[in-house]
Amino acid sequence: MNTSTVTNIWDSKIYSGGWIAAEGGTAAIIEPATEQVLGHIGIGATQDVDRAVQIASHAQRSWARMPFDQRANIMREAARLVLERAAEFNVWNIRQCGSIPAKAEWELHATCEQILMAAALPMQPEGLLFPSSMPGRTNLSRQLPIGVIGVITPWNFPLLLAMRSVAPALALGNAVILKPDQQSAICGGALIAQAFEDAGLPVGVLHVIPGGPATGDALVKHPEVGMISFTGSTAVGRAIGQTCGYLLKKVALELGGNNAIIVLDDADMDAASSNGAWGAFLHQGQICMQTGRHLVHHSVADQYAEKLAARAEKLHVGNPHTDQVHLGPLINRKQCDRIHGIVQETLRAGAHALTGATHERLFYRPTVLTGVTPDMAAFQEELFGPVAPVTVFHDDDEAVELVNRSAYGLCAAIHSRNIPRAVALSQRLNTGMIHINDQTVNNEFHVPFGGMGSSGNGGRFGGPANVHEFTQSQWLSIMEKPVIYPF
Repeated sequence: MNTSTVTNIWDSKIYSGGWIAAEGGTAAIIEPATEQVLGHIGIGATQDVDRAVQIASHAQRSWARMPFDQRANIMREAARLVLERAAEFNVWNIRQCGSIPAKAEWELHATCEQILMAAALPMQPEGLLFPSSMPGRTNLSRQLPIGVIGVITPWNFPLLLAMRSVAPALALGNAVILKPDQQSAICGGALIAQAFEDAGLPVGVLHVIPGGPATGDALVKHPEVGMISFTGSTAVGRAIGQTCGYLLKKVALELGGNNAIIVLDDADMDAASSNGAWGAFLHQGQICMQTGRHLVHHSVADQYAEKLAARAEKLHVGNPHTDQVHLGPLINRKQCDRIHGIVQETLRAGAHALTGATHERLFYRPTVLTGVTPDMAAFQEELFGPVAPVTVFHDDDEAVELVNRSAYGLCAAIHSRNIPRAVALSQRLNTGMIHINDQTVNNEFHVPFGGMGSSGNGGRFGGPANVHEFTQSQWLSIMEKPVIYPF
């Protein structure tokens, strides 16, 4: 499939009650590997968002009343269509986002799992029965749809990070307005709309409106949007959280991370360095769960760094659409300049590059830095690039202090042959997810996912957590006979 020459129904349009022209105009779709234009997408304006909310509010009421088995059938059909159209989803993921084919394929199958998991939600128990101190009273707590939910997603895992909110929100009876990042608006937006439309989702229940900050701001501030699910940077997440707090609107924030791998003195160095390389360099490090800090016991630090650098030097960087590579391009020039600036600042501060620290256009070589101390930029900042800074510690207490020094608290990994020691260490870390003898980039669709501190507001994606995240609770009490009160 040559995406640059195919005319598509979504070209220069948004999906809102059908494929329509956007009031906000259009934007070019840029391929990071070649920096060529692949096509154009529609960009939503405030008027587009307002129109979508009005349509969604009306459509949601009948959608919520639809029997649960019919909603589940539509979800399952959407999953089937996504899998059937894997080649189309994958090629756009590769060309828009710089994903290597294996990453795109994994993301697609994980997305199908998310949809199928969501399809099972409507048939789960939808409430609880509580005892009462009042004779003859029945107390019920039940979960009801929120109404219209806004979902704002990033470009790095555009399909999966959209669907983990869109699918459960829809399955539980809500309407959804999805605002994908315009850099990934085909894989993470237009193709999703097509799949659900062809699966039989009623018109108006799902809208896809790409755009930048202005589009997102209109969605967040709209009074008839009952919830915002946002995945992205901590800075933007704080602003969204502040707005939603003022408007008393439910909000789910999955934000950045500066995640650490702790390599203890008794760790298997081959396994630890393999995990460190995967966590640091997968998808060019452009993952919120990226292993951004490598904390290594001083007695094995040189060995670990050498093994990590040897793995990095074997990785091929290039165009994933035309070549067999391990790493593709960074998403854009701004991101490349930011990463290179952090690396160069860290080197000027006294660190050393065992390998990498160079780039050609948007192709950044996997980089291993040693001698990194907590006051250096590569330790303090979220990297979001293929850089592995190695920092030495001397005992378990220092390792804990180094992990918890960061305001972020998304995930961590610990490598040790002594499992009780690793578990004891894990209980002292302020992170939402911890993986022992594994790396930081982990996701299972049925397990609650989320971070602490500047990484977000808790675990809310995955399995039962979805039910409470994308619904609201209602107390219903029933008396067998009316109560007679003193007045």
